[in-house]
Amino acid sequence: MKIQKTPHIFDTSDGQELRINTINTYLKKEFGGKVVKLSLDGGFTCPNRDGSKGVGGCLFCSASGSGDMAAGSGDIVADLDAQISLLSDKWPDAKYLAYFQSHTNTYAPADELRSKFYAALEHPQVSGIAIATRPDSIPDDVLDLLSELNEKTFLWVELGLQTMHQDTMDAMNLCYTLEEYDDTVSRLLDKGIKVVTHLILGLPGEDRQMMLDSVKHVCSSPIFGLKLHMFNLVKGSQMELTHPDYVSFKTIEEYVDLLISAVELVPPSVTLHRISGDAPRSTLIAPEWSYMKRTILNTIHKEMRDRNTWQGRLV
Repeated sequence: MKIQKTPHIFDTSDGQELRINTINTYLKKEFGGKVVKLSLDGGFTCPNRDGSKGVGGCLFCSASGSGDMAAGSGDIVADLDAQISLLSDKWPDAKYLAYFQSHTNTYAPADELRSKFYAALEHPQVSGIAIATRPDSIPDDVLDLLSELNEKTFLWVELGLQTMHQDTMDAMNLCYTLEEYDDTVSRLLDKGIKVVTHLILGLPGEDRQMMLDSVKHVCSSPIFGLKLHMFNLVKGSQMELTHPDYVSFKTIEEYVDLLISAVELVPPSVTLHRISGDAPRSTLIAPEWSYMKRTILNTIHKEMRDRNTWQGRLV
């Protein structure tokens, strides 16, 4: 295998030599300017919360379904308006994506999903939609709806895989399988729908190689994007009771070292939507430093320059 020696620089527009293919860079090129995601709570639940597959949710999930920043008044248009009002002074010319974030956003009858998704898309300042869901929650009629949306607007679907290892999935009460993930990715890609996969680094019981194997597996399919972040222990999750002293990474440097090794395995064409994870300080238990998003990101970028490495270097 011939390994490239010249660093791949993906973006220099903000004064940095970015060595990763960020979603911000992609969206800026796609839409011709700043694009902001508006996080929404669509009022959905999950199959491992309502008893159809399990109860209590994923062990690491917060009470909000990991949508702590999402707006959820019950009125989608009002929630969009409120967020745009807050952001318009900072980014007066921005375009917006409606991001259905909390819980499982395809876990409802297709007619209900249609009503909520189109309510967001009909907002005059919304230019596209992102939908977060589980690998086991896209039946055929919902897939048809997603395909319809994909033909009308900019769309990606986020699948929360978290890990490829079934023992970890079972321990975390995820209530789905790797086979379900692989099948759903294939079905979405067959429809031309962009797939973004979410992995959590530092889940209990996983060593470095297990985490890197998960990255390799998801990148073996032509996914559009990838979310990577450290495991955060948060208040209100079941793990606050079951793993009260668990710390996924003791230091920023330990996390950054693992993250860079993961990014080197990600094809350059894959957009990176997240390389850190910042829970609200009011709910964060550990790692106690993970709220320091800017410090973590700056450390990652500096270390990549110091190592003279980049996304996809080992692909």
